[in-house]
Formats: sequence, structure tokens, C-alpha cells
Amino acid sequence: MTALIQSPEALAPHLERWAQCRWLSVDTEFVRVDTYYPKLCLIQIGDGAHSLCIDTLAFDFSALLDRLYAADCVKVLHAASQDLEILVKLRGSCPKPLFDSQIAATLLGIGDQIGYAGLIEKRLGIVLDKSLSRTDWARRPLREAELAYAAADVEHLAQIYPALQDELHSAGRLGWLAEDCARLSEAEGYVTRPEDAWQRLRGLSRIRPEAQTVAVALAAWRETLAQQRDRPRKWILEDDAVYRIAERRPDSQAQLAALNVLPPKTLERHGAALLEQVALARELEVRRYAVDEELSSDQKQQLKQLQNFVQARATELQLPAGYLASRAQLLAVLREGAQAQVPVLMGWRRENCGAELLKLL
Repeated sequence: MTALIQSPEALAPHLERWAQCRWLSVDTEFVRVDTYYPKLCLIQIGDGAHSLCIDTLAFDFSALLDRLYAADCVKVLHAASQDLEILVKLRGSCPKPLFDSQIAATLLGIGDQIGYAGLIEKRLGIVLDKSLSRTDWARRPLREAELAYAAADVEHLAQIYPALQDELHSAGRLGWLAEDCARLSEAEGYVTRPEDAWQRLRGLSRIRPEAQTVAVALAAWRETLAQQRDRPRKWILEDDAVYRIAERRPDSQAQLAALNVLPPKTLERHGAALLEQVALARELEVRRYAVDEELSSDQKQQLKQLQNFVQARATELQLPAGYLASRAQLLAVLREGAQAQVPVLMGWRRENCGAELLKLL
């Protein structure tokens, strides 16, 4: 039977054992249906000998977090970004050091952004049953099959970690992984500031600068309210409504209602606030926040040259070209040269690609 830890007393002996561990495999289960922030329900921990589930809804598990944030313990996760988002919300920072097995697999040529199930099948020959992946992890009690499913993730992760570590060492790429995991562990990447929320609006470049200025204000207002109320941003205001209001810029409740983009309850609850945001945005300096990519024929040719170089170098390194340098990074290099703040001009990527890439400009 899979152990489910539901009290500090039950957790204490495991914390004593983990205090001696140089690494722990870690996973989380959460729900995010009617909230802005993910609701953490379980933390799974593996140490190579035992795999446990900690019920984070049952008690104060801060002592566990203390161990996960200890600098003398490597935290082994797969595709860690969602787990890190949760931990940043809890502690304001990411646990370090980190070993992401998805990054490790990419650097070893096992697969580009390979999923956990695919990696386990390749490394252990085990085909995972994903039928429980949509479990409501907030429901109590959880069934034994669900707990076993959750614990298996860290059990298998603990099994493959030592070999991945050794293979990276033999390939001379442990430093590459450490650099990429350090970048993944930058806490600011998991926090959305309301003033930056407009970057999530797709198609913003297709509307006039005057409308963009209003849309940016509406997106910031929506993000602030979603965070304060812990509700999905689209429950506050749909993207389509943001665009219609921004384009029409109504100045009365009647004009706002005439757009037919707000449910009656939303109009009643937020109509005045939306009109206030439109009015405030009218007073701001008009700015084009998003622009469609426009390259001259010479720039297109140069971009193609950069892409060809990256593809050739990626083939030599047995890496996906997009992992070495994405198209967006190459556009930044094309436009900003050596001043571009992009990964391909930093660390191991600069040594193996970026420095020579600049010579092509």
C-alpha cells in the first residue's frame, strides 16, 4: 500500500532520513479549474528506496519545504516548470539545485521535450498507465490506485536519475544541464506582473495603437483582479471582450452594453470599472505595444543564413536546433547583435554556437 503522509508526526522520520540524502526525486499533483493559482494537493518524494505521497491539504508541511529548499540536496524533477510555479507561490523562490530530466534527455539526444511517460518507456521499458492523469487530486479520500499512480512518478524518476547523471558527466554536459536548470529556476519567470499581462494577448498587433493602449490597460486590470480573487483571468473578462472594448472605447454604460460582449452579471459587476480603465487609457500616450514581424528581403536572407548555421551546429552536437537557438532568439541577434540578451549568446551556447553566429552578421 502506498504511504500517504497526513501529519507532521508521520512525516518526521522521513525528514530525518532525507536529511542524509544528496538528492530526492520530486513531483506534485494539483488542480487548477476554478482558480488563478494552482492548488497544491500532493507532493511526492522519492529517495531511491521509498516513494511517498504527502497530503498538502492535511497539515502544515513547511518542514518538508525546508528540506526541498536545502542547498545540499539536488531536486530531481521532470519538466519542472509547473512544479516550480507552485513552489514559487509558496516560498517566493525556486528550490536549488535542480536536475530536470527532460532537459537531461534533450542534452543526451534521447528526445526533444520528451514527456515523462516517453522517457520512462525508453529508459526502463515500462509503459505507464495514464488513465488516472485527470484525477481530481483535491478529492478526499484518494483511492489506492491514485496514490500508487502518483508515487510511481517519483519512483521511476529515482531509478533513471543516476544513469542520466553519469551519461551527462561522460558527455561533458553536466555543466550545460546545470546552466539550463539554473535559468529554469529563476523565480521571476513564474510570476506574471499585471503590467506585463498584455503579452498574453494573441493578435494584439492586428489592432490600432490607440486600441492597443486600451487593451494593455484592460489586461492589467483583469490580471490584478484575477490574482486578488484567485480566479481564472478569463472568468473575469474574455480576450474577445478585451479586444472589442479596446477597439470601440465606450464611454458610457449603454455603449458598453451595446457591444454585446459581456454577460449581464459581468456588465453589472465590472461595467463601471471597465469604463474607468478605458477613460484612463484615453489619457495615456498612444503606444504600439505589439507589431507584426516585418523583415526586409536582406534581413530574411540573413535570418535564413543564421538558421542554417544553427541547424548545422545542432546536428554536430546532436541537439534539436530549436533548443540551441530558437527563431525568436535569432531575430533578436539579427536586430540587436551582441547586445541581445538571449540564451544563445550566453554560457555553453555562446561557446558552441553564439560567438560564431555573431561573426555572420
